[in-house]
Amino acid sequence: MTGGGDDTRQVRAGRRTVEVKRVDKVLFPGDGGAKEYTKGDLVDYYRSVAEFMLPHLRGRPLMLEGHPDGVHGPRFMQKNTPEHYPDWITRAEVAKEDGTVTHTVCDDAATLVYLADQACLTLHRWLSRTDRIDFPDRMVFDLDPAEDDFGQVREAAGLLGELLDSLKLPSALMTTGSRGLHVVVPLKGEQDFDQVRRFARDVADTLVDAHPDRLTTAARKKDRGDRLYLDVQRNAYAQTAVAPFTVRPRPGAPVATPLTWADLDDPDLDARRWTIADAVDQARTNPWAGVMSRPRALGPARRRLDALRG
Repeated sequence: MTGGGDDTRQVRAGRRTVEVKRVDKVLFPGDGGAKEYTKGDLVDYYRSVAEFMLPHLRGRPLMLEGHPDGVHGPRFMQKNTPEHYPDWITRAEVAKEDGTVTHTVCDDAATLVYLADQACLTLHRWLSRTDRIDFPDRMVFDLDPAEDDFGQVREAAGLLGELLDSLKLPSALMTTGSRGLHVVVPLKGEQDFDQVRRFARDVADTLVDAHPDRLTTAARKKDRGDRLYLDVQRNAYAQTAVAPFTVRPRPGAPVATPLTWADLDDPDLDARRWTIADAVDQARTNPWAGVMSRPRALGPARRRLDALRG
């Protein structure tokens, strides 16, 4: 960053320079011993992680989660791109029931920095790209524990990973930065959202049938009891999932961070293991190496799953 006076900085990001205002504004107060972080810290993080994060964002419509007064202030969820956004930021007009939505698309580091300046802490991405909007190239299972119990999440991830392996589907793990994990499967984008969600639901139901006392697909919290919720609802048109390396609005600025299956054995692992202080170090280890470059069609996996379910 270079100085600009009045708590404003000029930030170089790729080929552009972005003006960031109120860089000293505290977005993450130091609650309960958590470290305090400012808007300037958020900007620095997103600029440093851009090379690792952008491959997971380019060409995908976003829903933006903003906290202009910090994590304890009001939150806004933004789908439509505001008119005041600069014209160099990519937009995508996407169909909805009663018209269209013009989503923001983050194609470069300057856009990441600009969104941080707007206090958009968390980027939620579509599972499809704008050029094939009806055909997702990611399938996501969200492992949501009944309580803040990461042991429950760890166990469920192991069971799901074994099942996906038996279906010959490559999969990757990511902390959510909140309470659970996402298990992500790369797809060739040959099936539409309804087909992908139906497959994901059948995978989840297979696990629930085998472990009904520990897992559930019940959407209502009151129906889950103390079981972990296997959520597949993100695999639908216009639904989103938190993007890899995005920041979550919780004390200490935790980050949704990719990890390896071997990391699951780390006793210190939890959903908020990495923050904006060290998520870039984890990114440099390339934890998803060789996974996202091996997308699969669901046809063969569907036949294996049907045979398994009898």
